[in-house]
Amino acid sequence: MTDEKFIRYVILLSVRPGQKPTEALIRAHVAHLKELDKRGQYVLGGPFQDYKGGMLILKAASREEAKRTAEADPFIRDGFETYELRTWELSCEENNHMGMG
Repeated sequence: MTDEKFIRYVILLSVRPGQKPTEALIRAHVAHLKELDKRGQYVLGGPFQDYKGGMLILKAASREEAKRTAEADPFIRDGFETYELRTWELSCEENNHMGMG
């Protein structure tokens, strides 16, 4: 069984065709990210340079919590972007590279 401290959730964001964000929507998205950071959930995030969309990596207690967090993002909630949610198991020295190192 995987130790939950080695799990992160990846939200892959894709801009819906024909959509243009307003400044207000971008500011609401950034406020959402700042709130996640304040709660200790935000790990990394940002837009792709070669694709219309971005990625957010976060900590969450469960996949269900990560899904709720994704759907609370104004970019997703307001229909500007769609998302895919991935559960990511970290490979690192602390977990002996998933027991294989």
